[in-house]
Amino acid sequence: MLSTVGNTPLVQLVRLFPEFPSRLFVKLERFNPGGSIKDRTALSMLRAKVESGELVPGQSVVVESSSGNLAIGLAQFCAYYAIRFICVVDPKTTRQNLAILTAYHAEIEMVEHPDPVTGEYLPARQRRVRELCDQVPYAYRPDQYANPLNAAAQRQTMAEIVTALDGQIDYLFCSTGTCGTLVGCVGYLREQGLSTRVVAVDAVGSAIFGDEPAVRLIPGHGASIVPPLAADATPDEIMHVSDLDCVVGCRLLLHREAILAGGSSGATVAALRRRMADIPAGATAVLILPDNGDRYLDTIYSDLWVSQHFGEITHLWKDATC
Repeated sequence: MLSTVGNTPLVQLVRLFPEFPSRLFVKLERFNPGGSIKDRTALSMLRAKVESGELVPGQSVVVESSSGNLAIGLAQFCAYYAIRFICVVDPKTTRQNLAILTAYHAEIEMVEHPDPVTGEYLPARQRRVRELCDQVPYAYRPDQYANPLNAAAQRQTMAEIVTALDGQIDYLFCSTGTCGTLVGCVGYLREQGLSTRVVAVDAVGSAIFGDEPAVRLIPGHGASIVPPLAADATPDEIMHVSDLDCVVGCRLLLHREAILAGGSSGATVAALRRRMADIPAGATAVLILPDNGDRYLDTIYSDLWVSQHFGEITHLWKDATC
């Protein structure tokens, strides 16, 4: 099963923006076994430790804070390696994700109250992870926000894209949360001597690049803290995308290309849409689409949820050009 991680499809899209006078490719990370790019991260952070003997099946305990794709990636690989997994989550974690984690026999540790200083759940979850690591024998904290194995895993993602396009990549749009994908991709591109312009796609209300944190409706990109990995993030450009733009980006992908993708994928689509008038004709642009949309059926793909939060906006993706 481990061999199914990576080597995901790179697909050229021609219907998403037919007016775009350049080549557009998307890297479909939904084809990893757990449905997201976080499978690469999870496997990287576990396999290296298993092979070195630092993680011992039947004895070690993985403790991590995650309410989404990384949690599912860790759960499946901990199940494979027969390693106990304690996943620290909060009330925003979807019922579907909790059900998947339970199916993989992960132990759920629910943090009920946000951090009293910031009002965010992430600092409270991280504090609980540290407490558990002090209490549980043989505990290992992957810490995706600081672990260099996170970024190392995404170097392979970029290598696959570079190989498939023979290095002919003018623009890369990459959503960012822990900054693992961003750091790994930029590092690989620069080492290969490629001049690809890397656009980091962040969320409005994210603190990653120095803005004040604010309420965000859509998970998957952005963060309420500045991840330690961000110190090594050197994108050429940073774009902030709103929740509304994410929804429209996702719905455009589905309506025009039949791709059911997650919120961070919609963010990269929105960023390209805003930027494409400045991209020279004949260039090649690549979007990394981190996950599948099946975990967003109650939000992004729910007409009721969308109308409750944004009003009637179906005209933004249902138009005569489709």
